[in-house]
Formats: sequence, structure tokens, C-alpha cells
Amino acid sequence: MNPTLLIGIGGMTLFLVPLCAIPIMTLLRRRKRLKQRLLAVRQTDGIVADTGVTRAKAPPLVASVASLGFAVVRTGLLSKRTLTELEQTLQAGGFRGGSGLGLFVGSKMLLVVILPVIAFVLLGHVHMRPILHIGAVGAAAVIGLLSPDYVIRNMRQKYLKAVERGLADALDMMIICAEAGLALEAAIRRVGIEIVHAHPKLAEELSITSGELNMISDSRVALTNMGARTGLVSLRRLGGTLVQTIQYGTPLSVALRTLATELRQETLTRYEEKAARLPVLLTVPMILFILPCVFLIVAGPIAVQVIQKFRH
Repeated sequence: MNPTLLIGIGGMTLFLVPLCAIPIMTLLRRRKRLKQRLLAVRQTDGIVADTGVTRAKAPPLVASVASLGFAVVRTGLLSKRTLTELEQTLQAGGFRGGSGLGLFVGSKMLLVVILPVIAFVLLGHVHMRPILHIGAVGAAAVIGLLSPDYVIRNMRQKYLKAVERGLADALDMMIICAEAGLALEAAIRRVGIEIVHAHPKLAEELSITSGELNMISDSRVALTNMGARTGLVSLRRLGGTLVQTIQYGTPLSVALRTLATELRQETLTRYEEKAARLPVLLTVPMILFILPCVFLIVAGPIAVQVIQKFRH
């Protein structure tokens, strides 16, 4: 079989994976933006309880995929531990609500079936060994099974980076609220409202924490859940610091100012580490692209003169 044709078929199969995922992810982002806008309006108006706002109806494609996923979940093929881990992973990536788990499982099932069928159809008219044909179809099934995990992993990393990026600014605003005389619950709620335009992901986490503080009698549980939802070390430290201020009576502004200084110092340290890695990362491009040009300029005229002398 022609290797060029095989490479082209493999590239086409890899291209179809994000092509199938793009429409679903676009619909999810639109729905998430709508939910964030509704949440911002409700917070701005000072509404904490349910105001009767109806949820946006899911698009037909998303609803169908989610229904398929929930049907698979109800069969019992996945253990409770696996389902719990999946829900925690989706929540840490910003997917909260009833359809996240079903959409994830359903997309896996669809891609496991669709991609091998596409690979089988594309390779049907290609003359190749049966073992290679079976291997290509199996590789397409593996890609379809693992591609949702890859997409969710990338979205989770982007979500956590967005949350951590605005945490220092949120702490500065909480310090201002604490020094102005606001209580802890009111400070968290106010910061979540004010920071929604600059850091919407962090505002969502603070809004959830504010709601739990209003509903749960023990505020320490709500503050601990703030770090447990995402798994971020910085949010865990913030929750632990707030719990200590409640338990031991430490001044809130002093504790928050210390934590904000530590977070900014850690951010600066990470930037310095990345800057220190640049000389090492630039070594390979310099060897591949710069040194050959230098050798050509330095040794090129000498090589031309030597060649001319040998010709004479």
C-alpha cells in the first residue's frame, strides 16, 4: 500500500475527531454564556433564592447525546466510583448541571461507533492487508474513546488557569470589603458580583460558595468545598485561611493580605522559572536554524574558492 495514502487516511481520521467535537463544544459554550448572564443579572438584583427563571432548553443535538449517555449510565455498565470520579472531573472543569455526565458518556459512545465506521468506509476501496485494515479501524475506535477525555482535560486546565489567574485580584477586593466592615459571607458575595466581568470563572466559584454559605449551617463546610470542587491548591489555602479566621478569631483583612502576597510571589516565581527555561528551549532552534546560516556565511566563500581552484 502507498505510504502517502495511508498517512493521508490517518490524518483525515484525526481531523474528523475535532470536527465532530467542535459543534457540541460550541453549543455548550453558548449555553454556558447564557447561564452566566442569567447568574450575573440575578446577583446584581440581589436575588439569592430561585426567581422562577426557566432553564434554557438544550439544543436537540446536545439533548439527544445526553439522553444516550444517561441511558448508558442507567444500564449499570459504569460503577458508582467511576461515575463519581467523572462527575468530580466535570465539575472541576466547569461543567455543572444535569447534562454534563450524560453528554460526556454519550459523546464517547457515539465517537466509538462513528469513527470506526468512517474509517471502514474510507479504507473500503484501498488495497491493503487485512491486518492493517483491522488495525486502522481499531485505532479509530480508540481515538473515538479517548478524544472526549482529551477535550475535557484541556477544558479543565483552561478553566482552572482562569480561576487561579484572578484569585489574587479577588483577594485584594475581599481585603477592601473586610476593611469596610462587611462580614465574610457578604464580602464573598460582593466580590463575586464585582469581578464577574474581569474573571467570570472565579466569579462563578465565589457565587457557588456564597450560595452554600447561605444554605449550610456550618460555614466551614462551605469554605472547604470551595477548594474541593476544583482541586486547586490556592483555593484550598484560601478556604483553610478563612476557616482559621472563623475558628481562632484572626483578623480577616490581615489573613487575606498575607495570602494575597504569597499568591503574587508564587506567580512571580513561576514566571521567573519560565523565563529561566528560555535559554534551554532556544538551544535547539539555534542549532537547527542559526548555526547553519553562520557556517554558510563564514565557510561559504572559502568553499567556493577551494572548488574553483580544483576546477582549474
